[in-house]
Amino acid sequence: MRRSLAAALAVASVVVLAPQAQAAPRAVEWAPCADTPTLLCTTLTVPLDYRNPGGERIELAISKLPSTKPAQRRGVLLLNPGGPGGSGLGMPAGLAAAGLPVSVLDTYDLIGFDPRGVGQSSPVTCDLRPDQIASNVPPYAKDAADVAARAEFARTVAKQCAESSSGARLSFISTANTARDMDLIREALGEPKISYFGGSYGSYLGAVYATLFPERTDRIVLDSVTGPGGLDPAGARLMGQGMEDRFPDFARWAADRDGTYELGRNPRQVKAKYFELAAKLDANPVAGITGALFRHYTFGSLYGDANFPVLAQQWQALDRAEAPVAVQAAQDVTNLLSSQLYVVCGDADWPEDVGTYQRNVEQDRKRYPMFGAASANIWPCAFWGTEPAEPPVAITDDGPSTVLLVQNRRDPATPLAGAREMRRALGDRARMVTVDQGGHGTYLSENACANNAVTRFLVDGTRPARDVSCGADRSAFGTLSDEQRRARERAFAEVHPGLG
Repeated sequence: MRRSLAAALAVASVVVLAPQAQAAPRAVEWAPCADTPTLLCTTLTVPLDYRNPGGERIELAISKLPSTKPAQRRGVLLLNPGGPGGSGLGMPAGLAAAGLPVSVLDTYDLIGFDPRGVGQSSPVTCDLRPDQIASNVPPYAKDAADVAARAEFARTVAKQCAESSSGARLSFISTANTARDMDLIREALGEPKISYFGGSYGSYLGAVYATLFPERTDRIVLDSVTGPGGLDPAGARLMGQGMEDRFPDFARWAADRDGTYELGRNPRQVKAKYFELAAKLDANPVAGITGALFRHYTFGSLYGDANFPVLAQQWQALDRAEAPVAVQAAQDVTNLLSSQLYVVCGDADWPEDVGTYQRNVEQDRKRYPMFGAASANIWPCAFWGTEPAEPPVAITDDGPSTVLLVQNRRDPATPLAGAREMRRALGDRARMVTVDQGGHGTYLSENACANNAVTRFLVDGTRPARDVSCGADRSAFGTLSDEQRRARERAFAEVHPGLG
């Protein structure tokens, strides 16, 4: 039987496995990236197991967008888009396309990388079948029987991960080891310190790096912030609250357009329509869309306001018992979902008893009726093939005051409640900018107040003396044409992808 998380924490709050007896890093040799010629790419080998630095090694794929003014260059800004499992190789170009200010492009070489197990960095697999790759966020469970059925699915996926060609790496694909990889990237680039920008799960990765290597941090920006445990069981359950926080934005938007979509004349009626449609689809799916899939699709569409029109069209079709217009298929997420499981299940010791999830689902169905019975449902982590190799890294206030958090008030995936927990854990190391807007992703959104606060911190180190609250404001990109705005919105979504 695996130790409980509480027992693991009682043994040790953090285990720091600094790179040992490493050979001097070779000179980094850059060449144009095959997929994005505007970026430079290279590879770096790192230990699979930092407890055995002379053992097996894996490759990391790294990209660079050099400073536009090398004479003004401060250093490097490492980037992570979240997930976990999100590829970061294209993120430097993505941030530039999303409107990253020239002053930031002047100040840093932007460094992207595929974390261990992801994309081009010794990718892992769970040999997922097409019917297993919808999402790692579990489906809404109507009752205890649904949880038990999902448990069998989860058990199968966990077994596939363990028996796959990369199953021997289960213990080593973790947030702590990715943070150690980041420090070897820093060393290979010849930098005494690194600055960092990470969103969603990437906020947790940045907090872990700042905990393990506090004196090697320059300016750390954490966007759309998780709780201090990352995507552990408590962090996963927060998505139920996130749905409740965020849905009113869509309800108001749809009510204002009732003449077009006929979903309700006021937000209360739009919310009632959500429950009405979910119940109808639970009883009689339309074109293969069940109530669980409807809830899940609605949740995912709340990541950005740009999704609202398509979401409303889908609701309208389903309300008429018509097959909704097909949404453009997403990119292949097989590796993303596999590597996400390796990280999430390797970072924390999840409960193994199915009854625990049944009780959590029943509790969260009442607390967060829109989505709580999904976010509390069982993950393959309950049946994972290995125990966590080390206790979770305990985020604390021990270290320099080099961290800035930026957070939407109504984020569905990483809600404000979790960000506030992270803020408390970091103490005086951090300041937080809270923004009166919804959606997942804050920096480079439409809010000028938030954008300016982050840009000032990255460029000249000016951090607010105290936590800041930004009002609703959509003036940051007011001069763009419609075509430019759509292109920026696509780029923004790519660098703030959220959960798989």
